[in-house]
Amino acid sequence: MLLSFAYLLLFLTAGFLAARYFLPDSDLSLLIPLGCSYGISLLAALPALFALVFGFGKVAAVCAAAVVLVLLLYTLYHSTSLHRPQRDADHSAMWLCLLPVLLITFYLLHTHILHEVNGTIHTGQSCYGDLPMHLGFIEYIAQSGEFPPTYPLLGGEHRFGYPFLCETVSSVFRVLGADLRTAYLLPVVPAVVAVFGMIWQLARRVLGNAKKACLAFYLFFIGSGFGFVYFLGSRNDFLGIFTGFYTTPTNYTEKNIIWVNPIVDLMIPQRATLFGWCLLLPALYLLWRFCYEGQRRLWLPLALLVLPLPLMHTHSALALVLLCLVGGIYTLVYYPRTRSVLLPWGGLALLCGLAWLGQMLPTVLAQSVDGQNMMRLHFNWVNNSGGALKDNYFWFYIKNIGIVYLLLIPAWLHASRKQRWLYGGGLLIWALAEIVVFQPNTYDNNKLLYVWHMLGCLLVAQLLGDVISRLQHQSIRAVAVGLVCFLGMFGSVLTVGREIVSDYQHWSADEVALADYVSEHAAHDALFLTSDRHTNPVFSLAGRRILCGSGSYVYYHGMDYTNEAAAMRILYEAPDESTLAAWGIDYVVFDASVSAEFSSQEEWYAARYPVWYQNESCRVYQIFA
Repeated sequence: MLLSFAYLLLFLTAGFLAARYFLPDSDLSLLIPLGCSYGISLLAALPALFALVFGFGKVAAVCAAAVVLVLLLYTLYHSTSLHRPQRDADHSAMWLCLLPVLLITFYLLHTHILHEVNGTIHTGQSCYGDLPMHLGFIEYIAQSGEFPPTYPLLGGEHRFGYPFLCETVSSVFRVLGADLRTAYLLPVVPAVVAVFGMIWQLARRVLGNAKKACLAFYLFFIGSGFGFVYFLGSRNDFLGIFTGFYTTPTNYTEKNIIWVNPIVDLMIPQRATLFGWCLLLPALYLLWRFCYEGQRRLWLPLALLVLPLPLMHTHSALALVLLCLVGGIYTLVYYPRTRSVLLPWGGLALLCGLAWLGQMLPTVLAQSVDGQNMMRLHFNWVNNSGGALKDNYFWFYIKNIGIVYLLLIPAWLHASRKQRWLYGGGLLIWALAEIVVFQPNTYDNNKLLYVWHMLGCLLVAQLLGDVISRLQHQSIRAVAVGLVCFLGMFGSVLTVGREIVSDYQHWSADEVALADYVSEHAAHDALFLTSDRHTNPVFSLAGRRILCGSGSYVYYHGMDYTNEAAAMRILYEAPDESTLAAWGIDYVVFDASVSAEFSSQEEWYAARYPVWYQNESCRVYQIFA
């Protein structure tokens, strides 16, 4: 455990020193979140790079640490500013702004991620679906040592088209001996600090004001639309927010409310989004200074930061490309076309282009071509289902996003030229996300739309801040601020409250015991026949391959699982030895989920194969010794 903490500290220290090296005159409030981002970038890139040669194991981890140590010493030796970083006037403002959401987020991580209660494992509402998948991927990569990994949720050899570097940043700590909960959380904590800190820093840099930065921060992270109105009809309706499963003012599909809260429904349950934003937001900060403030030397720090981004979060990589495209056009329009202006853009494009294509060609791009229901045309995001509008186009966004959407046009007119161009990159992201779907789940285009929304929050915060500051009486300003906070944030406040009190059992004590036994006694490449429920402990907690995972995972990863699903049913309901041999099944699990889903023939297995493991809830038969 201590080794894992020391390993993370080494990477974060190197990231902090890299941030100081690239931006030597920066204050501590910027260096801390930016250093976390560089540290996570190194943690994603270097162990994976060495794993290509040595496999994902201790040798790769040690080699990565050695390189980081060399980089750290080099940065210390060549740094021109070894004095203590100074604190500017807005240092305290940032941390006071971040503190409430940091405390809420860390508390939710504690209660949602492998939270042990009397021998069982519990979680919250938002993590009930996605967490088992992430845990399984983390554990599979760590215990198999296979890199690049094959897809463990289907039998046979399938390409891992999911951006798996968001999982390897935790797998490396499993390799070093940390337990699964600790390994999961170790990189998440600095990533959260990076996301919160860098969006505040971006807002302050773009808006030039700490108060406006705080408003933009809360409009994005605690902002919401008018979905709360649906719950004001009666006391029972309102209380249903805190007792139902996804009946909140930001996620109520019955009323076409789907603009979820970024903290509880994106950052906490979706690791790819969290780690993607961990790199994207500091990249936008550097892009603003590089492009719109003319600091051309920052092209290299920007490029180095985002080298692993496509396999951390492909949507964030695409968003950055579009923002850079608009920034490049801005440069051509408003700056002289000299070598000193154009060469940095060429360096950024060349370095990122080569590194990104090398990562994406055999993984994400190949999956986009070969996968099922991947890239396709589709207008009007999730408001258009089967060609029929659920709501009027504008009303859909008004009730989902609220005052930020209503004020976008006046906020754009009020903005400066540079701010308009930056938001123009967001508009390009929005336009593309409105007409093209990049994955089987149309809803997942929100991973692009939230980048557009974040930039809109910046402009609206500036407009509201300027309008409120011009009000003559302090009492009127206080009322105006209160009205903005209520209309713009009340829905998310209720959603966060619901998440805090939510509590669901993920795995029973017997399921935990099964996973522990599998982890200790099954070969790393063993293939298990199990049901396809998404909370399968053999995959999620022990990281072993299963014949067919939940359709809620494999379908939305673009996988064709027809053969595996058919074989799973045959092997439970009409088993035969030739089919077992054809798929290479090593173990067969019988538990309550199997009985609920199949007319299973356990007697057939009991007559032919020994019981490998059993407890009160399950039995596991060993097929091939």
